Amino acid sequence: MELKDKIVVVTGAAGGIGRALAQAFAEAGAKKIVCVDLDGDGAEATAKMVDGIGRKVDVSNEDDIKALIDDTEKDVGPIDLFCSNAGISVPGGPEVANDQWQKIWDINVMAHIYAARHLAPKMIERGGGYFLNTASAAGLLSQIGSAPYAVTKHAAVGLAEWIALTYGDDGIKVSVLCPQAVRTNMTKGKEDHVASVDGMMDPEPVAQACLEAIEQETFLVLPHKEVLQYMRNKTENYDRWIGGMRKLNRKYR
Repeated sequence: MELKDKIVVVTGAAGGIGRALAQAFAEAGAKKIVCVDLDGDGAEATAKMVDGIGRKVDVSNEDDIKALIDDTEKDVGPIDLFCSNAGISVPGGPEVANDQWQKIWDINVMAHIYAARHLAPKMIERGGGYFLNTASAAGLLSQIGSAPYAVTKHAAVGLAEWIALTYGDDGIKVSVLCPQAVRTNMTKGKEDHVASVDGMMDPEPVAQACLEAIEQETFLVLPHKEVLQYMRNKTENYDRWIGGMRKLNRKYR
């Protein structure tokens, strides 16, 4: 997929990976970029950078997602690429309060579902479209110190797989972004945490990796190349991999 003259929606666009994605798509010649965030002022600031449209949206609210899609298709044009990028992290394990489990589930998983529910049929009707869903290396491996993050990011990867294999013959393409630590507000102050063992990456090269994946229609986007070997280690010997993760848990918990 070439980004030139395409209409793109990016959630979580007020900063970090979302802002870098909007800038990368603008440089690639996108026709219009709709920059979305719960931080409406931040979304507007990004939109000004890319001559786009800023919009305040709560991605955990299905009505907000539906309105975003419907309004964009009516006022701007058919959405070619939807980047479901917004996400949060919650520390802890099973003891985390139910409302916090629900909040991270709604943002990290249900937001992707809402986008697919309301946009995939439109894309299929006109012959195809593209979803870029931001997950995490935690969705392929795990996350020391945060069960909610590990669980929801695994679910996000699983959903992206399902969309790709179910709607691929209908022209729907999917890429899923699975980086380790990226320098954003979410990771601020965690430069020495476990996700940074292979270095903390700036958002711009992550966005470039996404751009290349979309152009090549590659499913799995791994800006941190080490993650691929970690995945192979996991599938080759699950018990040994869990033993290694236990060592990391002892070091960082």
